[in-house]
Amino acid sequence: MTACAIESPSTGADDGGSGGSRCALTADGAYAARLAPAGDCWFPERWTLDGPEPYAVPLPGNQPEEPGTQVQPLADGRVLIHRLIERRHAFSLLYPTGPGTGELPLGAVECPEPGTRLTLLPPAPGGTRAYALAVGPRSSTVWLVAGGAFGPERLAEVPGRCSGGVWLDRAGRMLALDREPAGGPVKAVVVDLERALVSPLLQITPASSDRLLLADPDSGLLLISSDAPSPGQERLGWGVLGSTLPVRFPESLRLPNCAVTPFAIQPGQVLMPENCAVALRVDGPLGSWVGVWRPAGRQVSHFPAPAGWLTGAGLWTRDGVLRLPYATEETPCGVAELTAPWGETGGAGAAGSGTAVAPGEAGPEGPVRDGTAAGAPEASPEPTEPDPPEPVEPQPPLSPEPVMARPVPLQQAPLGRLVTN
Repeated sequence: MTACAIESPSTGADDGGSGGSRCALTADGAYAARLAPAGDCWFPERWTLDGPEPYAVPLPGNQPEEPGTQVQPLADGRVLIHRLIERRHAFSLLYPTGPGTGELPLGAVECPEPGTRLTLLPPAPGGTRAYALAVGPRSSTVWLVAGGAFGPERLAEVPGRCSGGVWLDRAGRMLALDREPAGGPVKAVVVDLERALVSPLLQITPASSDRLLLADPDSGLLLISSDAPSPGQERLGWGVLGSTLPVRFPESLRLPNCAVTPFAIQPGQVLMPENCAVALRVDGPLGSWVGVWRPAGRQVSHFPAPAGWLTGAGLWTRDGVLRLPYATEETPCGVAELTAPWGETGGAGAAGSGTAVAPGEAGPEGPVRDGTAAGAPEASPEPTEPDPPEPVEPQPPLSPEPVMARPVPLQQAPLGRLVTN
C-alpha cells in the first residue's frame, strides 16, 4: 500500500518551492506554465498562448521556490503549484491579483512511507482537473489534486511501481501508466479513473518491456517504446487503439548515436492515424533539435530548434502547425512555428515558410544542416522492412467490461499482414 494521507487545506500557504525550467502546456495549448529564473532563484510564470501575441505573467510568492516544485496551467488561467515540504505534498492555485499573486490552498497529500515519491501527471484533457501519481515501494496511487470538491482525493491504486502517464480519451477518464510489477518487465496498463479499474493495454511479448509514450484520442495513434524487436535495446514503434494490426517498428525512427523522444501528435486526424504528424525531440552529439515524422512517411524530417527552446515542450494545431515555446533575453516569451510538408526533409529557414522554425538557424557546426541531423543517417529513398514482433497467444477478454468503451489491448491484435512504414 502507498501510505499517503489527505490533509485539509490550511488558511495560509507556504511559499517555498523551486525547480527547473520545465514547461507544461494545457491540452488545448491556450496556456503554459513554468518556473522562470530570476538570478539564482526561481518563480512561477504563466504564459498565455491563444492570443495574437504570447505574453508571460509572473506569479512570484513571498519567497523563491524550492527544488522539487512543479507547476501546471489550468484551462481558466490559474496555475497549480506542487510544493514538497519534507514528506508533505502541498497544492495551491496561483493567479494574478494586480501587482501581486493570489494563492488558493487546496490541501496536501502526506506520504510518510520511505521511498514514496509523488509527481504531477501530464495536464488532463479539459484543463479543469489535475492529477498526481504517488509511487511507493509496492504500489502506486492516482490522486485528484485540483478540481475536486474537498481537496485531494484518492482515485485508484495500481499494484507495482508506475511511471509515465498518457491520456487516452478527451473526457480525461482513461489514463495509461507504465507498470513495473515486482520481478517482472514493464507493461502499459489502463486505469479507468471513474471505476478505479486497472486492465492490460500493451504486451508485445511476455518478456518485453513495453511502454506507452504518447496517444492521440482523435485518431487512436499510439507511440510506443519496447525492446521486443531488439532484446536489450529500446526501439520506437507505433500502433492504433482498436486496430487489428500489431505494433510496427520503423527503421526510420532508429537514429544512430541519437536519443529520439516523441513529445506531440497532431490532433484532429479522425480515422487517419497514418497521416498524423509526430514531433520528436532528437538529442545527438552536437545538441538537440526537432524531428517530424508520420507513420505514412518513410523518413524523419530534421529542423533546427529555435534558440531558447523550452526543450521537449510543444503542441500541434489541427492544421499541422507545430508550436514551440522559447525564451531568450531578447524574447522572454515566444512561440516559434513549424510546418513540415509531406515528403520533404526540413532545413534551416524562416518561420511560416512551411519548411522550418525560427528563430535559431543551424550554423556550420549546428546539429542540423541541409536538412540532415548530425549523428543521424541520410534519408534513404527506399523503404526498410521493420522487425515484426514475436507472436503471442491471445489473452482472454477482460470481465466485467465498463460501461464506457475501452481500448482494445494490443496484445490481442492478430499478427496478420504487417504494414511496412
